[in-house]
Amino acid sequence: MNNNNSENKNKIAWWKFLLPFTVQVLIVLAIPSQSLYTYAVGRTVTIQTIPVDPYDLLRGYSQTLRYDVLSSWNDLKKLPGGANLEETATFYVTLQAPESLDKQPPIPWTPVAVSNEKPDNLKDNQIAIAGMSQQYRRAVYGLETYYMPENKRNKINQEISNLQRKPNGKIPFVVDVKIDSRGNAVPDSLWIGDRKYQF
Repeated sequence: MNNNNSENKNKIAWWKFLLPFTVQVLIVLAIPSQSLYTYAVGRTVTIQTIPVDPYDLLRGYSQTLRYDVLSSWNDLKKLPGGANLEETATFYVTLQAPESLDKQPPIPWTPVAVSNEKPDNLKDNQIAIAGMSQQYRRAVYGLETYYMPENKRNKINQEISNLQRKPNGKIPFVVDVKIDSRGNAVPDSLWIGDRKYQF
């Protein structure tokens, strides 16, 4: 009888360890699987960028990016639907494709509307990207940091610096992202002039 009680206690102790461990593993695996899904099925969209911080000491060598119109809460409020935008909730920006998708480097898509709910009446040349508001009236999309390969970082920074000196009136580099049907986005590649760097 005592042997049976001891076996039951051992089984319970084993499950007490296995269950939390399994839950933690599933959580860790769920994060990259969402990104892999978006990358696999997402539509490629080009977004205009603005460089912010070339070196993040806490995360290693990286380029922090801010997106023209998309990152500015004030600019988002000027879009159709922006007057109803809530600062504490997820929101959706409708992006519209340029007339030509075959240019190299690609032409950025244009933000044309914003809403608190995911739009369901989009045209074939439109897609919605999900964003969240942060403090200091900034909007983020999970696309704000580009980690530079060690062997290319000096070259990339020099190219960015050279392009920013050109008085062409528009920020000179863009990012290709993949956006899925739920508005989730992952970075795909960085264009600096006519050179493409894969993320």
